[in-house]
Amino acid sequence: MTLRMKALSVHLFTATGAVFAMLAMLAAVEEKWSLMFLWLVVALIVDGIDGPLARRYQVKTNAPEFDGVLMDLIIDYLTYVFIPAYALFKSGLLPGWTGWLAIIVITFASVVYFADTRMKTKDNSFAGFPGCWNMVVLVLFAISPNFYVILALVVLFSVGMFLNLKFIHPVRTERWRAVSLPMAIAWTGFAGWAAWVDFHPESWALWGLMGSSIYLAVAGVAQQVLPER
Repeated sequence: MTLRMKALSVHLFTATGAVFAMLAMLAAVEEKWSLMFLWLVVALIVDGIDGPLARRYQVKTNAPEFDGVLMDLIIDYLTYVFIPAYALFKSGLLPGWTGWLAIIVITFASVVYFADTRMKTKDNSFAGFPGCWNMVVLVLFAISPNFYVILALVVLFSVGMFLNLKFIHPVRTERWRAVSLPMAIAWTGFAGWAAWVDFHPESWALWGLMGSSIYLAVAGVAQQVLPER
């Protein structure tokens, strides 16, 4: 296979994320939340793999007629923001006006953030919360906290998109990558496991999900606080 064909194959691989987004949306419309999250986890795996492949096969040089970054952003908005926001609204976790407030804030703030050219830092981390609502909402489904807690977290993370807070990219942020990348892989595994058992409260997956979520949420801020030697 030529280098050009490999680069084109990476674009096609990225595009499968749109199919998984549709499958997740169909599950969400039928309120099959566990199935929805399983498809979102598959889409997350694709998103985690296609970036390194794109850089390895230099898609901008070898298949420049397709904009992989734009393709990725479109799919990310669907799988990271739009579908999880819909699930949060329809699931009943946020009743009445709180659900309406959440979906308006999440979708509006996220599209502004996704279009912000300053969203990446010099070390390839994210400047502000990177709109990973798929991860946040999955954890909320798993632990089902009080709706005021959920609403507070929605507001907190939405504001956090535009604050000077760093959030690591588990693959591209070099500092602590030896820990961050396995932690992100573990989170993906725990997320799939939790969805597979329909978020059973006695599943060990929930503990693993919570622990890995906390690390991924605070690692970037910890790097800001602890200067690199």
